[in-house]
Amino acid sequence: MSASIPRLVNGLSVDVEDWFQVGAFENVIDRRSWESLSDRVERNVERILELFASCEVHGTFFTLGWVAARHGPLMRRIVEAGHELASHGWDHARVFTLGRDAFARDVERARKVLEDAAGVAITGYRAPSFSIDQRTPWAYEVLAEQGYAYSSSVAPITHDHYGWRDAPRFAFRPLPSSSLVEIPVTTAQFAGKRLAAGGGGFFRVLPYAFSRWAIRQVNTQDRRPAVFYFHPWEIDPAQPRVAGAPLRSKLRHYTNLDVMAEKLEQLIREFAWGRMDRLAHHEAQTAVDLAA
Repeated sequence: MSASIPRLVNGLSVDVEDWFQVGAFENVIDRRSWESLSDRVERNVERILELFASCEVHGTFFTLGWVAARHGPLMRRIVEAGHELASHGWDHARVFTLGRDAFARDVERARKVLEDAAGVAITGYRAPSFSIDQRTPWAYEVLAEQGYAYSSSVAPITHDHYGWRDAPRFAFRPLPSSSLVEIPVTTAQFAGKRLAAGGGGFFRVLPYAFSRWAIRQVNTQDRRPAVFYFHPWEIDPAQPRVAGAPLRSKLRHYTNLDVMAEKLEQLIREFAWGRMDRLAHHEAQTAVDLAA
């Protein structure tokens, strides 16, 4: 790592879901068919655990309750390796498609399964497809009521699938009566505009130099840690192809799967990384109030 870059510890996270559970295919693959589809999440998470171990880093695995219910031993291996296990909801339903009561049931069910599987308290949450936004002010109230310490559920950008354009770029407290902190996924600034730069498809599709530039900007100019995420299926070029999906969805999902693992290793080795719960604890000290 260059001596000119402050050694801020950035947040490294994995959104644990299988290839058939992604938002891009939610209108193509029926949830009722999931049990009959090829389960590839365990082998991919094992590869990620090996990568993290070789790079000597720890991260946070935001995991679907649906996955945890079927892979209890994998949840324990994640925790035993020193990583944080956190919630990604039950079955990848976007928060803005649920009402308050349904959302409460979703996150409670997921948390209980995760805690039973791994034997640890679950204090972090990430909404599927970053789907907490201006339409769901009640979501944070539910998370606080259920004892979550932090969320990383906001993409402060405009996107055709998600995004809360006017949300703060960095840590904020969404509720005046709670210590709950929201840690948005990373964006960079260019020509007065916010650019998505926190991982996932953007990292796969765009040149590596863009991600390096964006994280350096956040670390050096903003003097804040970056938040990066990816999915286990993104390192799996042999996964089944989905017939009938829109061309845009296919391009987003399948582009550069064969180079993702190599790019990830380069990024992990170039910057400093750590668990999201520890980053949230640090960022809570400088978090702004959303209502301010």
